[in-house]
Amino acid sequence: MFEKIKKVMSAEEAAAAIPMTEDLIKIKAARDAELKAIIDGTDSRKVIIIGPCSADNEDAVIDYVTRLAKLAEEVKDKFMLMPRIYTGKPRTKGEGYKGMMHSPDPHSKSTDIESGILHLRHMHIRAIRESGLTAADEMLYPDNLDYVLDILSYIAVGARSCENQQHRLVASGIDVPVGIKNPMNGSFGVTLNSIYAAQISNEFKYGGYQVKTSGNKYAHAVLRGSVNVHGNNMPNYHYEDVIRFREMYIQQRLANPAIIIDTNHSNSGKNPFEQIRIAKEIFGNMRYGDFRSIVKGLLIESYIKDGNQGVDGCEYGKSVTDACLGWEKSEALIKDLAAMI
Repeated sequence: MFEKIKKVMSAEEAAAAIPMTEDLIKIKAARDAELKAIIDGTDSRKVIIIGPCSADNEDAVIDYVTRLAKLAEEVKDKFMLMPRIYTGKPRTKGEGYKGMMHSPDPHSKSTDIESGILHLRHMHIRAIRESGLTAADEMLYPDNLDYVLDILSYIAVGARSCENQQHRLVASGIDVPVGIKNPMNGSFGVTLNSIYAAQISNEFKYGGYQVKTSGNKYAHAVLRGSVNVHGNNMPNYHYEDVIRFREMYIQQRLANPAIIIDTNHSNSGKNPFEQIRIAKEIFGNMRYGDFRSIVKGLLIESYIKDGNQGVDGCEYGKSVTDACLGWEKSEALIKDLAAMI
């Protein structure tokens, strides 16, 4: 049984309440084109999508993103840096902090969807205005995508969602690159099927309409490791994994074969400090042409402070969900990777 709590404003009403200005729209258009060029290989640089596991506190997120903007200028000849500002969090057991979309205040035990929508739009737009960087967010709930579609330059489909038909079909109508993670069991075949579905035109019901999409040729893979039947983490960032996946990718004749490697989650066993070693191994393999041509960048979980705390914690800039790599280590890592190219 459903209990209707209250009606939530539409995406159009939210955009009118907290709009993107013309100057920010231009910044986004330029960033979108920049990222597409990296995915299709026109631009040989790599993208690093980096930021907190969850965007739980606006001031801390903006602090992080403005630091990242200064670093982005230093390494712009090697990398495009894109902040990870994830406002919805999947929960393995369905309970716990579900992100800013549900609760603007992670310390609150209550849910306020409409307030969350307004807060996350304000945070995303403030981040662009103060840093000049547009961000990545996850399409956790396809029905909620319209609330942020005018803001984002990158959209992720998570490991629990990549087999979901609605996620695949909606991805086919998105105009920016969509990274589709391999499923929790690690299946390369399922990942490629998801990318195929996102790249072709589809017709379905969405947002109260029958819609037809044009297909998204910038949909691509994100390798995040897997979990076997015994609950053990199985990495898939090694050279052999990537080359095997590349061969399958090419055989499928998909547009713009591209892989972004997630250095955390099952690739690191959720040990954020392992991300340093993993990232450097990946960049060490960039000397091999086939590896370098298909690996377009990294996804790194990073915040101001190392580690994590529970939702009741009050440390500024420390994750309330998965543990992250702190700013100093993250900055040093990006500079080290730039020196490896």
